[in-house]
This record gives sequence, structure tokens and C-alpha cells, in this order.
Amino acid sequence: MNGALSMRRILRAMSAMLLVLVCLPAGAGNQIEEALASKVQNSLHRSVSDYPAPHLVFATDGEGLAWLADMSSRLASKMPDWPTRRNFLVTVQYEATRAGLDPQLVLGLIQHESNFRKYAVSGAGARGFMQVMPFWVRQIGDGGHDLFTLRTNLRYGCTILRHYLDIEQGDLYRALGRYNGSLGRGEYPTAVLGSMKRYWSWTAALAVSGHAEPGHDGIKTLN
Repeated sequence: MNGALSMRRILRAMSAMLLVLVCLPAGAGNQIEEALASKVQNSLHRSVSDYPAPHLVFATDGEGLAWLADMSSRLASKMPDWPTRRNFLVTVQYEATRAGLDPQLVLGLIQHESNFRKYAVSGAGARGFMQVMPFWVRQIGDGGHDLFTLRTNLRYGCTILRHYLDIEQGDLYRALGRYNGSLGRGEYPTAVLGSMKRYWSWTAALAVSGHAEPGHDGIKTLN
């Protein structure tokens, strides 16, 4: 009888532990809502409201094609469909570059945040590839912005990370902490930077001219 009682107690303890683990909040996508100065709010609103067509932005077409081919091969297991994968990569590179961010960093952040799942939702309610909290739409966007739309999600995510970088005067470690709502703790920045270095590190190869016309396959050459 004592043995049966002990077993029941052990099972109850295990069930309680499991319940705690299931109810733990997701570590991703937990930006904290803060009041924004009117000037900052207007600037961020303009940033998320402008939607030019995305295209690869590289010094040469050859460099852009090399990047696209390399990143596509790395992402293929998570996004098997080529048109979807190509559109995603072109948009990531464009939005990151537009915001003054390293596209490789954004890829590392997306892998850690959503593992490239378009409709991912965290326990805190963050949405999409870059796990953007819905309050941002109210603060800097408008009601028509859907955070599950590829371009909208990446535009918001890159704009927010750029905003945090500006607040932290270029300190990427602290900016990433703000993005995750864990400023002052090292786990999240270390994980994102580790993901970038391990899976998405890329060095521009020598550009090969003549492989694409400007505008072909989403590539635009800088003058």
C-alpha cells in the first residue's frame, strides 16, 4: 500500500512538472510596449507605410546571384517551394538592407524566433516570421496591416530592430535583448548571433558580370 501511495505521489509530481513546462511562455517575440515620442512614432510610421517592390540590393548582379543561390540551398529544407523561398529571401535582403541591418543577422533572428514559420504565434501573442507583437500595429501602423503577410512582418521586424539599435547607440547585444523583451540577459542575443554565425554567415564572393540583367530575377544593381 505504501508503495502504491508513493507511486501516486511521484505521478502527481511529474504531472505538475509537466504542466509547468507546458505553460512556460515562449522565449521569442516578447517586445515590451513603451511610449514613443511623437517624432519617433511618426518616423516609424513612415517606415512601415512605404512599400516599394522588394529587390536584391548588391553592388553587382553577380554578387546578388551568388548570395541568392547560397541562401536558397541553405533554406531549401525549411522552404521546399522555390518561388516561395526566392520571394522570402529577396524580401529579407531588401528589408534588412533598407533598415541598415545585416541580412544574415535577420535570417539568424528569424530562425531563432519562428524557425521560418510564416504563421508562428508565440505564447505572448507575437506573430509571423519575426515574431512581431501586435501592439506595434496600433502604435506605428494602421488597422490594415496584417503581421502574417511576408512583407509587412519583415518590414515591421526590421524597423523595430533598427529602432532598438538606435536607442542603444549601435549596441547590437542590447538591441537584441530589447527585441526579445529580455534586456540585460545574455541568452537571447547569444542564441541569435550564434544562429547567424553557424547557419547564415556569408562573405561576398567576387562578382561575376553578365549573369543577369538589372531587374532580372529580382536583382537591381547599385550605381
